[in-house]
Amino acid sequence: MVGDIAHVFNRGVDKRKIFLDKNDYFRFTNDLFLINNKSGKIRTRRKENLNPLEFNQEKLVEVLKWTILPNHFHLLLYEVIEGGISEYIRRLGNAYTKYFNTKNKGRSGYLFQNKAQIVPIQEDSQFLYIPFYIDLNVLDLKFKDWKSNRPGKVEAKSFLRTYDWSSYKDYFGEGRRDFIINKELFYSLFNTELKKYENELLDFMHEADVSTWHVDTRAIAP
Repeated sequence: MVGDIAHVFNRGVDKRKIFLDKNDYFRFTNDLFLINNKSGKIRTRRKENLNPLEFNQEKLVEVLKWTILPNHFHLLLYEVIEGGISEYIRRLGNAYTKYFNTKNKGRSGYLFQNKAQIVPIQEDSQFLYIPFYIDLNVLDLKFKDWKSNRPGKVEAKSFLRTYDWSSYKDYFGEGRRDFIINKELFYSLFNTELKKYENELLDFMHEADVSTWHVDTRAIAP
């Protein structure tokens, strides 16, 4: 439904890695932008010089957050046209599976474990928790058991702002893919702004009980 917000996630079959090198990450992040058009036509791909100013987009969704880890991904999406989220995720999965199977000659069949999970953001607890969960998820790569053994705020912030495969650094103008996301819409929907959000996120990381991380019972495990 137009105006819906959803947390979307999926992972590789048997928790296998589905992003094996930088080319894979680049391909998926480019697809986040390139497939997001109502007409269904995938635009000419420019691996070296992807210039969003060249495209006149009628979007399916607004991407609010995205995070990619070696074996799974998370998205926070806002539906722009009826059925936009489902169509966007269908295209994204098909496009990346085709690319991955072609690149890895001899591979065929399913790449993802299931159909992507689309969880509507409707409850207050989800509005509080899900954006933080998506951004903080990458800490799994740096800090073992960080949900119970919390890293320092300075260390966590440094890693979040330098991790390449997340929208987090784009919010701070330190990335190169801010054309994928709609920052202003995120701030409006979640009643926040840049520094306020980061401070709340780091406070949440330190203060949340471990059980808090199960607000969305279908949240994906690494």
